Amino acid sequence: MERAKHLAETQSQLDRRAGVPGSEREEEGTGIHIPVLFQIVLDGLQVRPGGRYIDATVGGGGHAAGVLEASSPDGRLLGLDRDPAAVKAAGMHLASFGERVALVHSSFSRLAEVARARSFVPVDGILFDLGLSSLQLAGSERGFAFMADGPLDMRFDPQSGGPTAADLVNGLSTGELAVLLSRYGEERHARRIAEAIVAARPLYTTAELVDVIEQVTKKRERIHPATRTFQALRVAVNDELAVLESALPQAVEILSPGGRLAVISFHSLEDRIVKRFFRQESRDCICPPEAPACTCDHRAVLRVISRKPIRPTAAEIADNPRARSSRLRIAERIG
Repeated sequence: MERAKHLAETQSQLDRRAGVPGSEREEEGTGIHIPVLFQIVLDGLQVRPGGRYIDATVGGGGHAAGVLEASSPDGRLLGLDRDPAAVKAAGMHLASFGERVALVHSSFSRLAEVARARSFVPVDGILFDLGLSSLQLAGSERGFAFMADGPLDMRFDPQSGGPTAADLVNGLSTGELAVLLSRYGEERHARRIAEAIVAARPLYTTAELVDVIEQVTKKRERIHPATRTFQALRVAVNDELAVLESALPQAVEILSPGGRLAVISFHSLEDRIVKRFFRQESRDCICPPEAPACTCDHRAVLRVISRKPIRPTAAEIADNPRARSSRLRIAERIG
């Protein structure tokens, strides 16, 4: 317990320096992982020896290591991540499991394609842990942390060639920026911040952007005034919500009957998508209530295990402050 408390305190200090309200798993520079909702995830996935599992957001490999240990001696795991640095870090962390683990640099938008290419279907369990990792936050060069000065990048995959946060900040109109901040960050001061950004640009670093936001917002809030803006830009840069919406049906498609799907989210936008998907796919009919008869021919493919999101206990939050905003939903494939 003392060791866990020490790790949690160290991680909490890292969080505060990085300026992140809650995310994944890895303590900077130690290779030690503190996965959120760790045991609940393993229990929820019903990990068993010989099973076949996918970690669609392998990150530093914390949950993946737990799955591989619980599924020993012959369980297998396929891990995906959009971030090539995460794939490398996970490879080092999971090296002792040898051929039981395969890691692929890929977005989970290609989940079914990657699994079939690896002859890794059907599977007994799939995990999505949607939080940022300490690996992404540890270096200022990624632009994720608003308390560390760096370029406004925020791409999970720097090799993708897609637009950066700087491209959005400097290229969108005031109205477009306001909509982005409101939609993806649920920012109450979206219009005011958007106007200030346009007046101050060009902006190329996180420190420049934070300075603009602090000048037009009150600092006496529970979270840093730049939190929601950075979330909104990150979500937009990586098209996170659309990618999640495309991946969930693929996960169900490759699950075996009785297989479990577990999703950990860290903000309400992600959780709403998961909740809506689970509710829809656990019903036989999705016709509008006013329809006189069913014409959709939809059949339930899921059984919802957690009707309400599973939250971390006070004890887990005390041991691992990064778990505080996490929400876990679990469903089981039927038919």
